[in-house]
Amino acid sequence: MSLWLAAATAASFVHPVRAGPALVEPGGEPLQAVIDRAAEGDVVLLAPGEHRGPVRLARRLTLLGQEGAVLAGSGQGSVVTVSAPGAAVRGLTIRGSGRDAERMDAGVFVEKTASGALVEGNRIEGNLYGIYLHGAENAIARRNEIVGIAEGRVNEAGNGISVWNAPGAKVLDNDVRFGRDGIFVVTSKNNVFSGNRFRDLRFAIHYMYTNDSEISDNRSLGNSVGFAIMFSHRLTVRGNVSDGDRDHGFLFNYANQSRITGNAVLGRLQPAERWLGAGMRSKDTQEHGLPATEPEAATGTGARPAPTKCVFIYNANQNRFRDNWFEGCEIGIHFTAGSERNEIVNNAFIRNRNQVKYVGSRYLDWSTGGRGNYWSDNPGFDLNGDGLADSAYRPNDLVDTVLWTAPQAKLLINSPAVQVIRWAQAQFPALLPGGVVDSHPLMAPPPRPPFAEGRRP
Repeated sequence: MSLWLAAATAASFVHPVRAGPALVEPGGEPLQAVIDRAAEGDVVLLAPGEHRGPVRLARRLTLLGQEGAVLAGSGQGSVVTVSAPGAAVRGLTIRGSGRDAERMDAGVFVEKTASGALVEGNRIEGNLYGIYLHGAENAIARRNEIVGIAEGRVNEAGNGISVWNAPGAKVLDNDVRFGRDGIFVVTSKNNVFSGNRFRDLRFAIHYMYTNDSEISDNRSLGNSVGFAIMFSHRLTVRGNVSDGDRDHGFLFNYANQSRITGNAVLGRLQPAERWLGAGMRSKDTQEHGLPATEPEAATGTGARPAPTKCVFIYNANQNRFRDNWFEGCEIGIHFTAGSERNEIVNNAFIRNRNQVKYVGSRYLDWSTGGRGNYWSDNPGFDLNGDGLADSAYRPNDLVDTVLWTAPQAKLLINSPAVQVIRWAQAQFPALLPGGVVDSHPLMAPPPRPPFAEGRRP
């Protein structure tokens, strides 16, 4: 960051829009008074040390910190409030917001009037919300390091970056840790969330009522849920990685007409204490009427695969899932009966304990144009060498359906009667219930998404 700050500082003096105030030292004149004297286009440069906030940027100027410059709030309200179009906050450590969720106290609060505002290259730590883009069209939050509240109930913490009704806003290349959600967006459109990294959160990205937008090349590492896409339409979800998230890698709830391509969910065994000992922060992930996490994952002992579900498709329609990689989960894909006209082709399902969970009486063929998906447990042969198995793949049978609807039946899973039923279904396919079938399964997986190659950062 120091090289970037040096270049930015030099640029502010080599190409000033107009002469600005001198370097602001800590402990002198109140910072707000210096900002109020600045003219449009000026740079207010803060020297290393602690400067007292809160402050408001009501003109198009840049609030820029030299390395080591800290802006500390009073513990009430937001530390920096931006109301001017095109204003910028860059290169500062920002801390000390209030804790009032109704007032949306934040490290940097960007108001509706601040269209095109820029929040870049800051370290924003210990605030209720990190950055709040509240109605600011085309605002940008870029290359910030955000560390939220690490203690207490997760639902009482704020989000790393919140976006409300900010068409065209972009959230790029930020690192977010602790708090509630990494990015929470609601009632917006035409947004781009790309290149961000999330750890120790409830949801990495939480999407609500936001259409015609892009979620690309983000990494979710060890959160409760990676990417929760809800009540949103016509999205591009591309190149994202969920690595070791606990409950779901991807969740699509009433999300429609979207393209989900080149993503990866990478599961791994996790100890029982992650399910049982995470305290209050691990109990706040269920909302919006979604079914609860699988009870065996929540109450079992010993190491278990995580996520519980690589991808959960819940009443989501007309989506295209292509070239995705789902590996090492309790369930590869949980597909509900209320989801219609989804295309699921050319994906890889690798070493999931159960590849598919689908409870329904209809037949669903997950192949298109003579090409299906790769299933690591498919014992099929390819006698003609065309890359496709010579027989269809069925991930579930009647016994699976019984176990999902009556979990107590697991006591009989190894009984001779159950084994006879499974043998009979294998010999007489007409006995198989309705469900998922891949009529053209692949013999080799498609290429692993490039962004998932280095799975351990």
